Amino acid sequence: MAAITASMVAELRGKTDAPMMECKRALTEAEGNMEKAEEILRVKLGSKAGKASGRITAEGVISNFMEDGVGAMLEVNCETDFVTKNDSFLALANAAVQLVAKNNPADVAALGALPYAQDGFGPTLEDVRKGLIGKIGENMSFRRFKRFAGGSKLASYLHGTRIGVVVEFEGDMVAAKDVAMHVAAMKPVALSSADVPDELVARERSVAAAKAAEDAAVATAAGKPVQSAEIVAKRIEGGVQKYLKEVSLFNQSFVKNDKQTVEQMLKAAGTTVKGFTLYVVGEGIAKKVDDFAAEVAAQVAAAKQAQ
Repeated sequence: MAAITASMVAELRGKTDAPMMECKRALTEAEGNMEKAEEILRVKLGSKAGKASGRITAEGVISNFMEDGVGAMLEVNCETDFVTKNDSFLALANAAVQLVAKNNPADVAALGALPYAQDGFGPTLEDVRKGLIGKIGENMSFRRFKRFAGGSKLASYLHGTRIGVVVEFEGDMVAAKDVAMHVAAMKPVALSSADVPDELVARERSVAAAKAAEDAAVATAAGKPVQSAEIVAKRIEGGVQKYLKEVSLFNQSFVKNDKQTVEQMLKAAGTTVKGFTLYVVGEGIAKKVDDFAAEVAAQVAAAKQAQ
């Protein structure tokens, strides 16, 4: 059985906003698996456990660059928020995204091999990165990037340095920029319901089915009538359809006017969105959370052994 530390409970609570004891029970049931514990909470608590699941734990910046119909967006990670305000680190991020746009590297390794000099380091971007690690005293890495040169118009939006969006479109620039801001705020996963990845749909259906099964168990224990299989199936499918509308861009209520959907806003503006890319700093990265009490106890034990 994995040890459930206070820091693990705090991390899960930060991701889900669920009560502390519910988080501890979920982690215990999941044997310390954070992702499984999140699913357990969603089954038990419904949408209440998912509203903060997008909170980010890793540090870094998103940078973008647009010029002559070509653009790029890049995520650069570091260890602490303090470094994200360092001028040399920001210069590295801005230079790297321009190198992506202008040179079209195949991957992060190819990006690092491109010529670049800064702060006395070089002659490649990778040499500058390694040099700044030594100078600043903190690890940093190029995590991911995307280059845009498909012939569509480009609209971009940066929310500070932590969220970046690029929208590929035809039509009105103002409408496209509004969509970029909407994507940053609402974080859709696809353009339309039909575009939502199958694995996400399957996961949502699994969660809905587990929630229905738990409701049935509670009803049985209380001596109350249990819904028929047909009604349960409709409930599950209804939950899935609700989810699809919530996470698909065109079906979402437009943030500037919740009386219309994004699709309706675009139609009124004579604009077609062909695609969007959303980067959130640290998304999907598990940040190391130190158990301070355990660390202190270990240091005290080590000191006693040394005496």
